[in-house]
Amino acid sequence: MKYQWIDEYLLGKTGVTKDLQKDWNWIRYHIGGKMFAAVCLDRNNEPVYITMKLEPTEGEFLRQQYEDIIPGYYMNKQHWNSVKAEGNVSDELLKEMFDKAYSIVLSGFSKKKQKEILMLSCCGTDCSACYCYGEMCKGCNEHKGKVFHAPEGKACPIYECAKNKSCLYSCRECAKIPCEIWYKTRDPKFSDEEFQKDVEERVQRLRRTIK
Repeated sequence: MKYQWIDEYLLGKTGVTKDLQKDWNWIRYHIGGKMFAAVCLDRNNEPVYITMKLEPTEGEFLRQQYEDIIPGYYMNKQHWNSVKAEGNVSDELLKEMFDKAYSIVLSGFSKKKQKEILMLSCCGTDCSACYCYGEMCKGCNEHKGKVFHAPEGKACPIYECAKNKSCLYSCRECAKIPCEIWYKTRDPKFSDEEFQKDVEERVQRLRRTIK
């Protein structure tokens, strides 16, 4: 596939996760648990189509302008569009289409849910309420887990486990929550009682979210 940058570009967006839909052999990219883009693979696991959600009028316009942009492959033809993986759509246009797809799906959530997606870390911490948020730290999702308290150049152990290794939207999807990694990754300023309360509050926040 000519668009080798896709995975890094999409996962670089705040709150984005991916999975493999085995029945269709699609690599799907989600925001808040809802798909906004996908790479459709053939039987040899080679990309065939790159699919994303767009406003109907824009999708129709682009399909008229570019022969390599077609109605969504195995998707709703009004809201989804597919780009041929070996087509001639420019990188700049494809990135613009991805950006719009991301914004469309994100804007479909309530303001409260948007904040959870953008500011709630995979461990349930509300980054916007953290005493370190601002100049010291822009948030877990923004830094892809490489926050100020993580080992230099590495992601926080919780983020590394949930996002990078397990490809989860958050720890909410894990049956072991709160696990041993949670208890080993602890703010030293907390007393035992304060830390236990913090853990319980983070679990409650995660359980209030939707996948």
